[in-house]
Amino acid sequence: MTVHQSVLELIGRTPMVRAQRLDTGPCELFLKLESANPGGSIKDRIGLSMIEGAEKDGRIRPGDILVEGTAGNTGLGLALVAQQKGYRLILVVPDKMSREKIFNLKAMGAEVVLTRSDVAKGHPEYYQDMAERIARETPGAYFINQFGNPDNPAAHIATTGPEILEQMDGRVDAIVVGCGSSGTLSGLSKFFAGHSPQTELILADPVGSILAQYINEGTLSTKSASWMVEGIGEDFLPSISDFSRVKKAYAISDKESFLTARELLAKEGILGGSSTGTLVAAALRYCREQTAPKRVATLVCDTGNKYLSKLYNDYWMLDNGFLEREQHGDLRDLLLRPFAQRDTVVIGPNELLITAYTRMKLYDVSQLPVMDGHKLVGIVDESDVLMHVHADETRFRDQVSTAMMTSLQKLQVGETIEALLPVFERGHVAIVVDGEQFLGLITRIDLLNYLRRKVN
Repeated sequence: MTVHQSVLELIGRTPMVRAQRLDTGPCELFLKLESANPGGSIKDRIGLSMIEGAEKDGRIRPGDILVEGTAGNTGLGLALVAQQKGYRLILVVPDKMSREKIFNLKAMGAEVVLTRSDVAKGHPEYYQDMAERIARETPGAYFINQFGNPDNPAAHIATTGPEILEQMDGRVDAIVVGCGSSGTLSGLSKFFAGHSPQTELILADPVGSILAQYINEGTLSTKSASWMVEGIGEDFLPSISDFSRVKKAYAISDKESFLTARELLAKEGILGGSSTGTLVAAALRYCREQTAPKRVATLVCDTGNKYLSKLYNDYWMLDNGFLEREQHGDLRDLLLRPFAQRDTVVIGPNELLITAYTRMKLYDVSQLPVMDGHKLVGIVDESDVLMHVHADETRFRDQVSTAMMTSLQKLQVGETIEALLPVFERGHVAIVVDGEQFLGLITRIDLLNYLRRKVN
């Protein structure tokens, strides 16, 4: 086995897996695991290509400042290469980006500037425009500009395309690709035009992006909507884009994307990110529409490790209406973590306050029901703990029963939503019961999420 001299030598040459358990109709579906790159995504390829291209042309040298706008993975690819080559990197990212990506970027030494995700190109806070402005106003900074950088598609002409063709023994009937900066799509389009012109290019696009309509109808809309899938979809045509060989586009909803990504993990054991769900969903639609067998390839664009707090988090999925919940027509419909399902985070009266504090921090909650078996005997929140220990921190070793509130106002499950408002006005959390049986807690954010889901 080879010993490599740098993590950069691990970029590319990613494995290919044939789907075994997904319903692919009459077709074979092949999954190229770009998640196996050292930075966890296909964007490692362009991070290396764009930085080395700028070095080759004399535009940058080690120690310089690099600036880019990114929805996440390009930033991680650039951070990996910049770290190894000795560049300072400033990244402007939209605020819908998963917190795992932000933690990863900062841990790799990148400087992260968060900006709005609800504005379009041309707005001063749009992430690409802000990155270009920062580069322009920072002495000696170089704007990488993945959306207009020819070294972006060049990476896929030189590496991704040849790898796919070789791994599939030169027989590729269709490739399903997403489009953010358009580097992957444009690079693969150019490569296959020269080496396998019969290969069809299929676009997977989030609902809300303008690209699917542009491909299918020839109409370039000036209006886009928002979507939660990260890294693909656009509200404009990148200057490096080449859609001339794209035969068809599928618009995939956030819900279908996230559920397909979870299905990919459940059936094939492949942990892909949100855009992977979009690509696989489109690939499955394409495969099932065929009447004759075809060999179809798509990309596992990045690892799902970056989305554990989002699409692989049942509570986040429920909050956003992407998982179905049983409806009761009463306050149970607002319980995100029902006690009967062992979802409520609780504490016992004889446990220590330090345990309560640790549990609140771990599960990101502000209060804990105090349960003696199945009986609710109190509730303890952050202020209860603070008031108990502020003068003597050794009191963290006291039992929860010494600080908990035992005078509890409870709401019967049949009460109206309006009954929650006085509870919240008093600064309390709503305790929902059915008779004497504790069902769970409702917080302000639970009510807000419930109301927002009704808008959808």
